[in-house]
Amino acid sequence: MKKIQQYLMQIKKLLDYTFFRVVVFVVLGVILFSSLYGNVKPEKLDISLLTVAEKTIRSPATVEDKISTEKKRQEALDHVQDVYTLKKEYSSNQVDLITSIFDSASEVNKEIKDTAEKQSPIDEDPLGFVVPTVEEEVTMLKEKLTDRVTKDLSERVFTALVQASNDELSIAKDLTVTAINNVMNKRISADDVENAKKTLEEELKFTTLNGDLKNASIELGRYAVIQNEFYDPEATEELRKQAGESVEPVKILQGQIIVEEGKLIRQEEYRQLELVGLLDNKQSYKPFIGLIILLAIILSSIYFYFYQVKEQPEKRQTNFLLFVIIFLLTFFILKIISMLQIFNYSGIGYLFPAAMGGMLLKILIDEKLAILSSIILSIFGSVLFNEGVSGTLNFSVGIYILFSALAGVLFLSNQNQRSKILQAGSFTAAVNLFTIWALMFLPNGQFSGLEYGYYILTAIFSGISSAVLTMGLLPLFETSFGILSTMKLIELSSPNHPLLRKILMEAPGTYHHSVMVANLAEAACEAIGANGLLARVGCYYHDIGKTKRPNFFIENQMHLENPHDRIQPDKSANIIISHVTDGAAILKKYNMPKEIIHIAEQHHGTTLLKYFYHKAAQAGEEVKEEDYRYPGPKAQSKESAIVGIADSVEAAVRSLSQPTPETIETLVKKIVADRLQDGQLNECDLTLKELETVTHSFCETLKGIFHSRIEYPEMTKKVQE
Repeated sequence: MKKIQQYLMQIKKLLDYTFFRVVVFVVLGVILFSSLYGNVKPEKLDISLLTVAEKTIRSPATVEDKISTEKKRQEALDHVQDVYTLKKEYSSNQVDLITSIFDSASEVNKEIKDTAEKQSPIDEDPLGFVVPTVEEEVTMLKEKLTDRVTKDLSERVFTALVQASNDELSIAKDLTVTAINNVMNKRISADDVENAKKTLEEELKFTTLNGDLKNASIELGRYAVIQNEFYDPEATEELRKQAGESVEPVKILQGQIIVEEGKLIRQEEYRQLELVGLLDNKQSYKPFIGLIILLAIILSSIYFYFYQVKEQPEKRQTNFLLFVIIFLLTFFILKIISMLQIFNYSGIGYLFPAAMGGMLLKILIDEKLAILSSIILSIFGSVLFNEGVSGTLNFSVGIYILFSALAGVLFLSNQNQRSKILQAGSFTAAVNLFTIWALMFLPNGQFSGLEYGYYILTAIFSGISSAVLTMGLLPLFETSFGILSTMKLIELSSPNHPLLRKILMEAPGTYHHSVMVANLAEAACEAIGANGLLARVGCYYHDIGKTKRPNFFIENQMHLENPHDRIQPDKSANIIISHVTDGAAILKKYNMPKEIIHIAEQHHGTTLLKYFYHKAAQAGEEVKEEDYRYPGPKAQSKESAIVGIADSVEAAVRSLSQPTPETIETLVKKIVADRLQDGQLNECDLTLKELETVTHSFCETLKGIFHSRIEYPEMTKKVQE
């Protein structure tokens, strides 16, 4: 064990250098990476096309099947119909055209009539007017029309129009326009133009118009009927675009079965296997990079925790080294259990004693670090136990490890005795059991009675084994690192401890004095946030050196003769001073924690033995002040400083014949001021504000101890005469 402690001391000295701290983090990262990479590296299958699958193959990740997506999108585009737009204005335009032709014919008739009336008055010979020929009337009509119209229509149309009367033209116009409007209000594609014209022709055939005018109306109607439905490329393209965008990408989901066991691997399945990367012979660097990023985040969080806490460098390095050892030990147990997955036992990860690391860290270092470690282990567990699950992370095992580890930390948070660790493990086993049931019931899984029994046993084993391992490893870490844990302090405070029994049996007055000082020191330490339990236990042992010569100390003389009255002051001073060095030697002999030894060494600091110093001076001897001072060192911690003040305060107040609150307060303030002026508090980090709080705490505690009591009058018997 001593060799282990020597090696640990050498490592802690190396950790004082930044270079070695970086080396530790790098080594830790390499160990974690090499242990985890095999679980995140993509699986490669040695299979061929048109062979039978030896096992069911699932997709390791969610991947978009771009070929299937494009095929589905093309099918959607193929189903999009071309968009044709109805030009409603064409109907009105054609109606206006035919109307204008009939109106032009009516105008020709009117012009001929007006000319006849001007050239042949009623009183003159009507034979004086020369009636235009049909050809001339046709020419007059054509002049009113466009060249295109005159070219597209036949001569018989114009002839029929000029030969008809205005009443006939009006009727023909109405019939023709109505027929055109009826036909043109419907969609007429390029292929349907002829059918539309025939429809109009059939409608006009059964009118009461005379033969030539009817034929002319039919030809005009056929001429007016044109295509009014046209292909709209912009609308069609927009519709195709919407159809393409509405197609959801086809994805091969994580965990999706690509090919079942015993099935033939066809071209499509082979393509999907290649798509998800199971046939790719090229090494993918994405898992490599992802794992590095994950470890960088985790290691950074650990680094941030240790180098933002306000602790002395030595203690911080000790805690860091202890954390690394406990964390790696827990991780290796996790890794070893994960290797048992080759036996295909479902839920093998539930055997992991997840609460062990958290409980050890909670007891030895800090609860916050224990919670951080629990979260990290749950992440690593979800990676290591991903065998047989789709994807890289097994969330069920990760959640189980997280809840189990946190349960161990929380249930142990108020347990200060080693025997309570097993109780915390039992509570953790119960949490494990409920967590497993939740994970089994959430997906509506179907399990047999044997499986339920198996999971119950794994939950109990995990909790109990965590407690057993914690109890077994705790003394090893405490001894190796010289750690004074809360549980260790509780054990040291037991009256059955050999040294405390030694004080009680050999120096009972010192024992009582130590208990009183412990009460004062603990209350004062807790008032300023220092370690009250450490102060209490340190007080129990701070005067252990008095057991070597108990009768030379006034609290043990019990009205006996004071041996100091028979010896020289310098010898008395040496005896009194030696109880500090003797006490440290006894504590070291019993392998007591260094914090307790430091309190015993430092509780008097380098204070002056004023009584014997002045006694020697009054005797006329040539005295040196340093010969009557304790060897020190001065108090290095708040706890040592407070124990030293409490020791002096308790002895001084006990010497008062009738202590009152005022005299107690005055005496306490004087002792504190003397310590401060003598420089006994210069080497500890006790502030003036905290010192004032300590003074107030001493006064309150002492007032409670030496409170006023009611004087009960003696009861006298009345003698019956």
